[in-house]
Amino acid sequence: MQDVVNTEQAQAWNGPEGSHWARNQDRWNAVNEGFNEPLLDAAGITGDHRVLDLGCGSGQTTRLAALRAPRGRALGLDLSGPMLAEARARAEQEGVTNASFVQGDTQVYPFEEGSFDAAVSRYGVMFFADPVAAFGNLGRALRPGGRLAFVCPADATLNGWVTAMASLRDFLPVGDFGRPGQPGMFSLAAPDRIREVLTAAGFVGIGINQAQAYGTWGHGAEDAASFLLGTGPGRHLMEQADAATRSRARRTLTDHLCAQEAADGTVRLLSTSWLVTADRPADPSDIPQ
Repeated sequence: MQDVVNTEQAQAWNGPEGSHWARNQDRWNAVNEGFNEPLLDAAGITGDHRVLDLGCGSGQTTRLAALRAPRGRALGLDLSGPMLAEARARAEQEGVTNASFVQGDTQVYPFEEGSFDAAVSRYGVMFFADPVAAFGNLGRALRPGGRLAFVCPADATLNGWVTAMASLRDFLPVGDFGRPGQPGMFSLAAPDRIREVLTAAGFVGIGINQAQAYGTWGHGAEDAASFLLGTGPGRHLMEQADAATRSRARRTLTDHLCAQEAADGTVRLLSTSWLVTADRPADPSDIPQ
């Protein structure tokens, strides 16, 4: 892997968390794929575009971008070796020949200047050690006038999985799931923070629009509860409790999710995010060096 400055995230995504996401890529795609079409539409990808997918994980959005640019190419970048292995295997399985994947840190990756027409990310830009530096480095990888489009979580309380986990406050030290501007999943939850970071990184024409989609978290409340408790935040909370408390927490979460079961038994929770677009200045002289 190329040089890494975001060492804490690299360790996490090449450890148990990355392995969990790699094993469960289809489940995570079922949670998040409602944002795929809005994201790719916002990026304006056409037949010969060169597309960069940041924090691509197991590569679903990279493959979809590649299919939208059959005469172009799509490159997925991620810190996680386990997830990239799955991304490469799935691209080969699906016959997507113009998608490739590389392991690296967006903040310092040695992109060739102006080598991409568009960059996209589905929940892959919230964990940068230095977001201004990371977006600035990304910007140099875009051609003048190139488009950035990404999806990031909005306020935590507007996301159904957070509400579900909050039902465990009587048993587990749930906390507040992070705050806007601080490192973590909700670091870009405040629109003013998004504008501040992207403007400092040299982007213009910034657009921030709320986007909502229901994701499938499981088939039946028990299955969905097990999946939620098997995620990084869920595991962290359960590891701090004794067996009796873990059992009560699981029952409570299952009861909460029962109310979310659809007629076919699936548990679908609403995610509320920001769909963000921004452009590199069309005049090269306006691009920060």
